[in-house]
Amino acid sequence: MTVTASAPERTAAVPVPEPGLTPDMVVSRAEELARGLIARQAETERRGYYAEDTHEEFRRAGLYRILVPRRYGGYEFGVETFMRVVVALSRGCPSTGWMYCLGAAHAHAVATLFEERAQAEIFAGGDFLCPATVAPTGTAERTADGRWRINGTWRYCSGSPYATHLLGHTLVDDGEGDPRPLLFVAPREAFTRLDDWGAQLGLRGSGSHSLRIEDGLVPDHFTLDTHLSQVDVTDGTPGRALHGNPMYGGGPLSFMILEDAALAVGMAKGALDAYEELMLSRQTLFPPVVNRFEDPDFQYWYGEAAGLVHAAETCLLGAVRQWDDIAGRGDVTPEQELRVATICREAVRMSWRAVERYLFPTAGSSAVRDGERMERVWRDMSMQQSHAGISVFLFTVANRELARARFGVTGC
Repeated sequence: MTVTASAPERTAAVPVPEPGLTPDMVVSRAEELARGLIARQAETERRGYYAEDTHEEFRRAGLYRILVPRRYGGYEFGVETFMRVVVALSRGCPSTGWMYCLGAAHAHAVATLFEERAQAEIFAGGDFLCPATVAPTGTAERTADGRWRINGTWRYCSGSPYATHLLGHTLVDDGEGDPRPLLFVAPREAFTRLDDWGAQLGLRGSGSHSLRIEDGLVPDHFTLDTHLSQVDVTDGTPGRALHGNPMYGGGPLSFMILEDAALAVGMAKGALDAYEELMLSRQTLFPPVVNRFEDPDFQYWYGEAAGLVHAAETCLLGAVRQWDDIAGRGDVTPEQELRVATICREAVRMSWRAVERYLFPTAGSSAVRDGERMERVWRDMSMQQSHAGISVFLFTVANRELARARFGVTGC
């Protein structure tokens, strides 16, 4: 589907809670909050999501408004600010970072793709948390008054415990034998959260519960006849025309891949932090018995891992700047989006390689017992590696699609 810009209506701007807040200030707040998350990781896993007092701290810090347009009371700080916050929170607690990221990130998609009427209603609360799923499920039927009656259960809705909305996909059967996708935004009163998360290998505290809708009514202007991964923003977007900010003209698909990279980098930095603590607090097992930081082997393993993590973060920030540059020029193409995606792929690979090849194997068996920080990061990153958006799309499909876009290959 191609989305196109349209002339915006005139609406009064909603004042932001803290007019003097800056991007650096909000990142610093996230870094400070992340330090307090480390000791609460086990508690977060047992609960299945981060605590309500953490949620309130995030709200007061402005974390839920980073990507919300300024006219609706958001800070509109930009992609780099958001990704730096995701890295910071994931470094402190991977589950918390994941839950926050996949709840708050979709303000960008809504602000980019929907017309002003929908945005004004969806962002009316200011704080915005909206898990999304890409797998179409359930059903949608037109009602007599033009709304959509939606039924179904959407799995893996990360960020669901404090969600204000759900961004979902379903299929519409027009009676022609070829159901088409429908993208919809459902308000909080339309769905129920199921108690079905927490038994997975990793990211047990990410709040990735299923959400169920039973005869939920969604206004037509809260829907788009497309799938989020198939949106073409080449000819502009409603969000860019409405807000005058090129951020809302960038590609939603590549934006989602930036999230994957930010989460991987944050988790790997947390593993490196844990390894540094072991380097300082433990000794070698074989003579000469010395502190680990004095041992040539541990120095080498640390150096290899640190180089990979720092390179991964550099890739992430470079990909963000390329994304911003492409959006700023207003000539986003599938090839450019996929190029950004492949840079993110390398950030994910390097982050994982640092942990699974160097940090986890050499940390020692006592450091990877159940509940230890290194053990938890390994489980969480293993879970990320199994995510279809990474294992299937990023590591496989994106490669082929980049080549096809580059050489103009069409068809099967």
